[in-house]
Amino acid sequence: METQLEPMKDDLPLMANTSYMLVKHYVLDLDVDFRSKVIEGIIVLFFETGSQYRKTSSTGKEGCRSQFDEACKRRASEPCHIPVPNLSACSSKMECNDFAVCGKHEEDTSDKNGNHSNEEQASGMSSSKDCCDIENHGNKDFLLVLDCCDLSVLKVEEIDVAAVAGIEEFVRSAKLTDSSKELENLRNQIVHELVALPADRWKEQLRYFTCCSQAPGCGELLFTTDTWSLEIRKSGIQTPADFPHAIRIWYKTKPEGRSVTWTTDQSGRPCVYTVGSPINNRALFPCQEPPVALSTWQASVRAAAGFVVLMSGENSAEPVQLREGILSWYYYVTMPMPASTFTIAVGCWQEVKQQSFTAAIQSNIEFSLPSSQADFRWHEEICGHVEYPCRFQDSAARLQAVIPYRVFAPWCLMERCEECLIQLIPRCLSAAYTTLGTHPFSRLDVLIVPSNFSSLGMASPHIIFLSQSVLLGGSHLCGTRLCHEIAHAWFGLAIGAHDWTEEWISEGFATFLEDTFWARAQQLSHGEVKGQQELKALLRWRRLRDEVQNSEEELQVLRPKKESTGELSESGASVVKHGLKAEKIFMQVHYLKGYFLLRFLARAIGEASYLASLRKFVHKFHGRLVLSQDFLCMLLEDIPEQQKSGLTVESIIQNWLDTPGIPKPLQEEGETWQECPLVQQVSAEVTKWMQANQRIRKSGKKKRKQDEVVFQKLLPDQLVLLLEYLLEGKTLCPRVLQCLEKTYQLREQDAEVRHRWCELVVKHKYVSGYGDVEKFLREDQAMGVYLYGELMLNEDVKQQELAHKCFAAAQEHMDTSAAKVVAEMLF
Repeated sequence: METQLEPMKDDLPLMANTSYMLVKHYVLDLDVDFRSKVIEGIIVLFFETGSQYRKTSSTGKEGCRSQFDEACKRRASEPCHIPVPNLSACSSKMECNDFAVCGKHEEDTSDKNGNHSNEEQASGMSSSKDCCDIENHGNKDFLLVLDCCDLSVLKVEEIDVAAVAGIEEFVRSAKLTDSSKELENLRNQIVHELVALPADRWKEQLRYFTCCSQAPGCGELLFTTDTWSLEIRKSGIQTPADFPHAIRIWYKTKPEGRSVTWTTDQSGRPCVYTVGSPINNRALFPCQEPPVALSTWQASVRAAAGFVVLMSGENSAEPVQLREGILSWYYYVTMPMPASTFTIAVGCWQEVKQQSFTAAIQSNIEFSLPSSQADFRWHEEICGHVEYPCRFQDSAARLQAVIPYRVFAPWCLMERCEECLIQLIPRCLSAAYTTLGTHPFSRLDVLIVPSNFSSLGMASPHIIFLSQSVLLGGSHLCGTRLCHEIAHAWFGLAIGAHDWTEEWISEGFATFLEDTFWARAQQLSHGEVKGQQELKALLRWRRLRDEVQNSEEELQVLRPKKESTGELSESGASVVKHGLKAEKIFMQVHYLKGYFLLRFLARAIGEASYLASLRKFVHKFHGRLVLSQDFLCMLLEDIPEQQKSGLTVESIIQNWLDTPGIPKPLQEEGETWQECPLVQQVSAEVTKWMQANQRIRKSGKKKRKQDEVVFQKLLPDQLVLLLEYLLEGKTLCPRVLQCLEKTYQLREQDAEVRHRWCELVVKHKYVSGYGDVEKFLREDQAMGVYLYGELMLNEDVKQQELAHKCFAAAQEHMDTSAAKVVAEMLF
C-alpha cells in the first residue's frame, strides 16, 4: 500500500510519478535576462509510459485504475487553467527551423517578480478541491506530476508531433483516420518510436526532437502548482498510456529561485549559475528529479552579447547572432542522465588559452594504457545500459588519454589560471585514464565560479566548477581538487547512485581516487606515494573524528534508509532523507567514511587487485544506477576465499554503512599513521615551536638573542597537520605566532593551510591576524562557514564585531544554505 508523502522539513520530496510516465528527453529554449534576474522560455518534454503502468496494463485498464486513485486522493487541488494567447502560429506541416521555437516574445501577463496575476497561481498553493474533477467528468483523470519549485508556470499544452514534415517514417504501419482517439494514439506512437531510435541515429533523433518541439499545439492542458510540484492533466484521460507523450510548458524562473544564483563575478560583472542546490534543478525547469528518470537533453539559450553560456553538453558551442546584441548558444547531451546533473553558467567568462609550453606538456605526457591490455576485453562485451552513443564502445575514445578541454574564468583570475590550473588538467586527465580507462565524456570545460560558491568544486557532465580558493598557494590543493572532480565523471555521473541518500558511492569513490590520480599526475615514487597517502589518511581520520563528535548520529550513517534504500512508492515518488538540512551540506562524513571503507577494502585485497576490480565495475555499470551492494557483491565475488578474511557484504554494510560513528576497523588503524615519517617530521617541528614558545615566555619582555632554530620545509598537508597540532596545544605568545607566519609564509599558502592559520588567530585573539580572517571569510566562502562560529564562541567583542561585519558584507550574495547556518551562529 502506498504511504502518504508527508516529508519532514529536513527531507527533500521527489514528487514526480516516474512509475507512470518517464521523461526521456528535454528540449529547452530559454532567454537569460540579467535586468530582471529571470530565465524564461519553453521546455518540451518527451515521455514514455512508466514501468508500473506497463506491468499492470496487461490486466486491462480497469485493473490498473486503482493505482491512480490514491495518487488523485494524495492532494485534492483545483486545476489552474490560465488563458495565454495561442503561440503556435505555425503551419499544420511544420518544417524544421533550427533551434528557434515558434511563438517567442509572447505577451507577458506576469508581474516583475515572475508571478502570474492569478492569485492562486502566485501563491504557489492549491485549493482543496478535487484535482480529479469527479463532479464534471464522473471519472478520475490521470495526473502527471513533475518536480517544480519557485517557478511561474504560464501555460501547458499538448504538441501535435504528427504535424512535423517527414515524421511519417516513424508510423508507416499505422493508418491515420479522422478519429481523435486514433490521432492521439498516433502522436504517442510517434514519440515512442522517436525516443527508441538506435544510437547510431542520434543526429537524426536530435533533429526530429527539435522539429517536434516546434510543432503546433493541439490543446491546452490543465495544471496546478504547489510548493514542490507541477501537476498536469487532460480532461477525460485516465491512464498514462493515453496521456500526451509530448508536452510544451511556458514558464519563468523567479529571482529568489534556489536552483541558480544571480551574483557578480570577481571582476564585478553579472553572472548566473547553477549552484548545486539541495533542491537540484526544479527551480530552473519543471522536471523529473528521481535518479531513475535518466534523460537526454538539448538546449538553446539566448543572452546579451558579451556573455558566454557554458552548459552540460557534448559539443563546444559557438554563439550564433540572432539579432543585434543577442547571441544564441546550443548544447546537447546523448547520454541519459538524471535532470539534477544539468548545469548552466552564464557570465562574462574569458577563455584561458593554452600557451605553447602547456601544449608541449600535453604532447609529452607519457601514454599508458589502463594497467594492462587485458582490461580491454570488457570493452568487447555489450554494455549493460540503455542504448546511447557510448564511448566505451568507440575504439578511438578508448585510446584517448586526454580529452579536449577548455578553461574559463573572470578576467581578473586569468593569470592565476595560466600559472597553475591549465597546466594541471592534461596531467590529471591522463592519470585518471591510466587508472580507470575510457573517459565517459568527450570533452571538459572548467570554470572558476564566483566567490559565493559553497564548495571547492562541483562536477557535472562535460563541465567542472572550481572555487577561486584552489588557485592560491601552489598546485597541491588545485591538483587534488581537480582530480576529485575528474573522478566524478566515472563515479557520480557515468555511474550514479540509485538512491541519493547513498551519496558515499559518489563522494567516497572520488575522495579515494583523488589520491591515486594525484600521485600518478605527480609521477611520485612508491615510497613518496605511501608517505603522502598515510599523511592524508591521518588528516582525514582527525576530521572524521571531530565531525563524529560534533554532529547528530543520524547524519553519520552512510545508508540512512538501511534496508529500504532504493525503494520507491508505487507512483515512483520518494524523499531524500535529510536532503534539506542546511548543515549537512558542509559535512564530510560521506566523503570520509566512504573513503576509509574503500581504503580498507584496498588494503584487504591488495591495491593492484582492487584497482582492477574498480575498472571492471566501471565497465559493467557505466550508464547505470547502482546500490552499495552492487559494488560490494562484485568486489567480493572476485576475491579468492583465502583473502576474504571473513569479509561479507552483510558485515561491511553493518559495520560501515548502517552504523553511526567511526567503524571499528578504522578505530584500530587510527594510531598507526603516527609512525609515518612525514608525520614524525611534523611532530618534531611542533616540539621546536613549543620549546621556542616556552623560551620566549620565560624571557618575558626582555629581548635577548635566542639560539637560532632551524625549521624544516614542510609539504602543504604537513603544514595543515602542524597547525592542527598547535591548535590542540597550549597558548602561543604573539611573537611565536608572528614568527610562525613569517617562517612558512602562511598568508601565501593554499586555503586549507590558511584556514588553520585563521583558527589559530581566532583562538589566540591575535589582533594582527584579524585582517587574514576577514580576507578569508570574504574570498574563501567555500571553507569559512565554521570560522564564524569560532569567532562567536570566544565571546570576545572584537571577534564578534568582525563576524557580524563580514557576514553583513557577504550575506546578499552568499549561498542560501551557508547564510542560514551562519545566521544561526550569529543571532
